[in-house]
Amino acid sequence: MLQRSRQLTRVKMPLLSIALALVAGISFDASVARAVQPDEVLSDTALEKRARALSAHLRCLVCQNQSIDDSDAPLARDLRVLVRERLKAGESDAAVFDYVVARYGDFVLLKPPFKISTLLLWASPLLLLLAGIGLARSATRVKRGVAGDTAPLSRAEQKRFDDLMKRDA
Repeated sequence: MLQRSRQLTRVKMPLLSIALALVAGISFDASVARAVQPDEVLSDTALEKRARALSAHLRCLVCQNQSIDDSDAPLARDLRVLVRERLKAGESDAAVFDYVVARYGDFVLLKPPFKISTLLLWASPLLLLLAGIGLARSATRVKRGVAGDTAPLSRAEQKRFDDLMKRDA
């Protein structure tokens, strides 16, 4: 019974940890305040709306997991100002986007396009998952004694084993 309880605990603890991490991540994202400063906001609400829409797709190159609107980093502020200046100059959203990507590369995009140069980036989650599954399977096999070459017991060894089991019982 104790062994079964330990097995359940081994299963429950990682699941509980994952659940807590997900809940913490969701609550953290919901509480993130925008880093856009009042002096950056454009007076034209239509242009500001376009700037916010573009900024939501651009990665902070310092933080790397936040959009430039969510980051307080000076480089993110510079990118926000750059986007707004180009919009005020009359450029289209696509032109502003293309300019930033040409200057900083696909890495500046929170959702980089799927192409040969970003193939490893897109495939890495799947590769890591497969590697984790492979490691888990090999660890489980080693723990059970399945890995390696194990020969069956000889008659003499089996008899000795049976005798030991009877004596202990």
